Amino acid sequence: MVLVAKAKEQMIFTLTVAESKRLIAKATVQKDCVKAALNGGRLILSGGTTNGYILEELLGKEIDKANYTAGIVAGGRQCVTDPDSRIQPHVWENGKLSSRSWLDVLADFGPKDVFIKGANAVDADGNVGILMANPVGGTIGQALGILYARGSHLVVPVGLEKMIPSVKQAAQVTPGIHGYYKRIGQATGLMPLSNVQVITEIEALSILFGVESYAVAAGGCGGSEGAVTLVAAGEASKLDKLEVFLKQEIKGEPNLKADKQACKKCNAKCNLPG
Repeated sequence: MVLVAKAKEQMIFTLTVAESKRLIAKATVQKDCVKAALNGGRLILSGGTTNGYILEELLGKEIDKANYTAGIVAGGRQCVTDPDSRIQPHVWENGKLSSRSWLDVLADFGPKDVFIKGANAVDADGNVGILMANPVGGTIGQALGILYARGSHLVVPVGLEKMIPSVKQAAQVTPGIHGYYKRIGQATGLMPLSNVQVITEIEALSILFGVESYAVAAGGCGGSEGAVTLVAAGEASKLDKLEVFLKQEIKGEPNLKADKQACKKCNAKCNLPG
C-alpha cells in the first residue's frame, strides 16, 4: 500500500490525451540518457503519435504529428497512415540530425545510444505492448535484437490512457495477423516488452518537477475521452511551479486529429464505411 507522506502538499488536475502527450514529450527530451545521446551519441526517434510531439520539442517547431507514425488506431479501428504523407523517423548523431537511415544508424548502436519507441499498451508492472500489422514486425521487429543484445536504451513514452490489466495476458490471447477468425480493421500481433524505460505522465512529472504522482481517475467526455486525473504530491514550491507550467505550456493543447489511409487504398477489408 502506498501512502503519501503527510508533510507533502497535494494537487489534483486532469490531462486530456493530447495534453498528456505534450507533457510526456517535454519530459522525454529532459531524460538524462536522451540528453546524453543528443550531445554525443546516437538517438533514433521512431514513428508514433506521442513521438511526433517529441519531435516538435526537439526541432522547436510544429510538424504534422498525425503522420509521424505508420500504424494508428483511429475511427474505431486498427489502421495505418497514408505512406505518401508519412514522415519518416528522425535520427541524430553527435548532436546533429543525420542524413543516414535509421537502420544504418541502428547498426552502429552501443550501450549509450537511445531508441525511442511508442506503445499501444502499458500495465501497472511497467510492461508495454506494441501492435504489429507488418508481417515481419515493423520497426520494433527490426530493432529489438540489436537493442537488447547491445544494452542500448529503449525508451517508451506512453500515456496512461493505454493502461490495460496485463500485457502478458494480452500477448497470450493475440494470435497474430493470420490467426483471427474475424476482424474489423487491420489484423495485428502484439509484442510484449519488459525491462524498458517507460515514461508515462507519472514519470514525466517526476523528471520535470521531482514530484510523486498518482493516477486517481480516468476517462471523460466532450473531448476528454481517454483523459487521466492525477494527484501530484510534493513541496508547495514544486507544486506552485507545476501549476504555472500546466497552465502555460500544457493545458489547452489541441486534440490530435488522425490522418488514416483512405479506405480505397487499403486491402484490409474492414467492412466499415470509409
